[in-house]
Amino acid sequence: MRVAPVRAGSSPARVQESVLVEYGSEEYAIFLSTLPLEFADRVRISGNGGGRSAEATVIALQYHEGRKAVAVRFVEGRCEWMRQS
Repeated sequence: MRVAPVRAGSSPARVQESVLVEYGSEEYAIFLSTLPLEFADRVRISGNGGGRSAEATVIALQYHEGRKAVAVRFVEGRCEWMRQS
């Protein structure tokens, strides 16, 4: 998946990274990230090949040995395509 922060006034060529979703459901996702994310930040998650995407809110962060696990909840409720990805 690709993850990009959603920030007001950001340009289309904003910072993004490719991540491996460690846990994904229709409502939540957990992944490791190096992006400068904080609690309550918004992100856009999409498949590596483009196509469908969904906006999510960071609900938890865990830092451990220089790595950061990020948990998000999808903004519009259920994200049906997440289970298929």
